[in-house]
Amino acid sequence: MTSLVQGFSKSLAMTVLSEIGDKTFFAAAILAMRHPRKLVLLGCLAALIVMTILSAVVGWAAPNLISRKWTHHITTVLFFGFGLWSLWDGFMEDGEAEELAEVEAKLDADWKANPGTVKGGNKTDDDSKKERRPFLTQFFSPIFLKAFSITFFGEWGDKSQLATIGLAADENPFGVVLGGILGQALCTTAAVLGGKSLACQISEKIVALSGGILFIVFGIQSLLSTVES
Repeated sequence: MTSLVQGFSKSLAMTVLSEIGDKTFFAAAILAMRHPRKLVLLGCLAALIVMTILSAVVGWAAPNLISRKWTHHITTVLFFGFGLWSLWDGFMEDGEAEELAEVEAKLDADWKANPGTVKGGNKTDDDSKKERRPFLTQFFSPIFLKAFSITFFGEWGDKSQLATIGLAADENPFGVVLGGILGQALCTTAAVLGGKSLACQISEKIVALSGGILFIVFGIQSLLSTVES
């Protein structure tokens, strides 16, 4: 039970601090401004849940392919590496303005290439049409698929995905999945409901520094457990 709670709490804290101000966070906020929020939220959450489960499965399987001693050492190095990476980002980069502008530019280019995007006064009509659709058919909506694909491929190989793999290799994978999903749900819901105004108010510098400190703490804890054993 202690292992489950520890995996859950570590995963929750790591996910929240990794995802707030992330590219997928900004993408969800911008998509929600231009499309029905429910479909954007469902698409983003579905992608993040699938990614979290896949990452945890890889982490859970790792000790069966490599000795648990080595997976523990690798996880410790990853925590320190991600901590230093996040601290570097926090001290050296300008932060959210550039990342938000980059995501917005990519999405604008996509909408220009696809002129059928919902805009202006048509959005209200489109929202009512979406609400009248059967729930399951909404999973085949182009908006749902767009939100899913942007989020899934945006997270692939991301720092948070690799950290989840490492955490699942060292902690209870079920707790890691639960904490990760809850953290993703909190961040994505905030992005979709708060929109660009919330995204602009977030200090990515503070988030990056906080995340870096958290990863360093995880690394120290993992190192100490190695020394004790």
